[in-house]
Amino acid sequence: MDIHWAALVNVFGVSLLASVTLVGVFTVGIAGSSPRKDGGSASVLARTGAYACFAVCAAAVAYGIHLIAA
Repeated sequence: MDIHWAALVNVFGVSLLASVTLVGVFTVGIAGSSPRKDGGSASVLARTGAYACFAVCAAAVAYGIHLIAA
């Protein structure tokens, strides 16, 4: 049995980068959709950006499921 260390490190790096990126995008979405400290609601632009962030996360999850199922 031979372990391809370069491929293992490559998979680890891509997985780490993808997970950190997705968590960051989801966090930006939550921050954009949350109410303001002064009691006001989020602006239309902030909500639109938050929905776009959530759509990116949903697309990444759907792509991952597609890769697993294929």
